[in-house]
Amino acid sequence: MTEGILEFGRALYINTSDVLTGVVRNNALSSGRSLLQVIWDLRLGREDLVSSPLFPVILSVAFYFSLCTPFMIADIYGKKWKWIQKYKIQTDKEVTLDQVFDTLSLTFWNHVLFILPAAVGQMIWTPPTPLPELAPSWFEFIWQQIASLVVFDFQYFVWHWTHHKVRFLYRHIHSVHHRYHSPFVWVTQYLHPWELVTVGFLTTTNTWFFKCHPMTTWSYMLLSIVVSVEAHIGFDLPFCFNNILPFGMIGGAPKHDMHHLKPLTNFSPFFNHWDKTFDTFCPPMKAGGVRPKNLVEYERRTKEIKKVC
Repeated sequence: MTEGILEFGRALYINTSDVLTGVVRNNALSSGRSLLQVIWDLRLGREDLVSSPLFPVILSVAFYFSLCTPFMIADIYGKKWKWIQKYKIQTDKEVTLDQVFDTLSLTFWNHVLFILPAAVGQMIWTPPTPLPELAPSWFEFIWQQIASLVVFDFQYFVWHWTHHKVRFLYRHIHSVHHRYHSPFVWVTQYLHPWELVTVGFLTTTNTWFFKCHPMTTWSYMLLSIVVSVEAHIGFDLPFCFNNILPFGMIGGAPKHDMHHLKPLTNFSPFFNHWDKTFDTFCPPMKAGGVRPKNLVEYERRTKEIKKVC
């Protein structure tokens, strides 16, 4: 008799839990979170993997190499592909296998000597990531990523400006990234270890300011990689952020190409407002090496100022 009552209680508890879980999910679906909730529910049955401190590291590294590879193929094997070469910014520069090997070698050793030990330490000392039942709302998901990008943009603007203005910092740290005056995709992480660690630390911690949902945090990491890679591909493609978003708010590859040509300009990694505010903005070239009127006018004024000085 007692066993029967206990068994009935267990069954009632399980059924009640299932009902409550269903109610929670239905509320989530009805409150505009449907697509995010469907994606977030992919973690079910994989909680040990997804909550591991190693998961964001593996996710970001795998995504970075997967995103860069198609552009490497276009650089090496697509030199005669007119459909993509017409979007190249510095048309007189070609990417060689030696350059690819050089940039990939540094990227590989940076990952082995710095990223891997940091990941192992994170695995040992960092507790598993708590995984909420609900996905974030669309509002939280979007504004927190934008806010994190804006914060990082300002942080890196200051870091970047400092490492150009202070000769010691430029010579011994940031000059590594400026070895190539014509960026291509693997130059994205062609960095001195100190710069790599700084960028990684800022990207990781900025979401802490907003107490982001894990899904928002990981999406922001991938978005940061997309924007960073896009700035170094050397192509002004029509579907890139700088050609999609209004008001010229994003610099993209054209702006960063100009930074590698004129290193004392265009310090912000993503947006344009800080460079325009502090008068470090240089108008970029366009696809096909086209020099727009505002760039020609900028160079004319710069020459006149130098003559006066």
